[in-house]
Amino acid sequence: MISRVSARAVMAALAVVALVAGCGLRRETHHVPDDLIPVFQAAAATYGLLTAAQLAAQARVESKFDAQAVSRAGARGMMQFLPSTWADFGIDGNHDGRADPMDPRDAIPSAARYESTLARLVEHLPGDRVSLVLAAYNAGPDAVRAAGGVPDIDETRTYVSRVNTWAAAFADQL
Repeated sequence: MISRVSARAVMAALAVVALVAGCGLRRETHHVPDDLIPVFQAAAATYGLLTAAQLAAQARVESKFDAQAVSRAGARGMMQFLPSTWADFGIDGNHDGRADPMDPRDAIPSAARYESTLARLVEHLPGDRVSLVLAAYNAGPDAVRAAGGVPDIDETRTYVSRVNTWAAAFADQL
């Protein structure tokens, strides 16, 4: 016989199982999704600035690998492109005839392409090149140039730190 207390515990456990089975939880975010590993690797190889682990870390920090993410500011997709930035740098990475920021196979190489441009815009500044590019991705290249390096903006410094932390965590997987 199940007591009233244990019946409640069983019901709560079943609710958790239902959530984990896909009724409301996002993909696992502590590992790079297996289907995206080759996309991160190809983008890193093509554009050569950030490693595959660093690009994956950006996707984790930007959206927790959620391809359908939309921010309050209107940034879209896994790599969180603003429409104006996407218009300039979005590419059809999967060659389906359409460049879509909500498609990771387009967004990931587009982010790597954009970062190669950011690298040129901040190359004259002192400091770690990758940190400068990550800061420019987050705060914009004008803010990085005006600051003469990574700007003293809490959000941007936290962003750079979080990407670096996740990149280290993903290094073995990529």
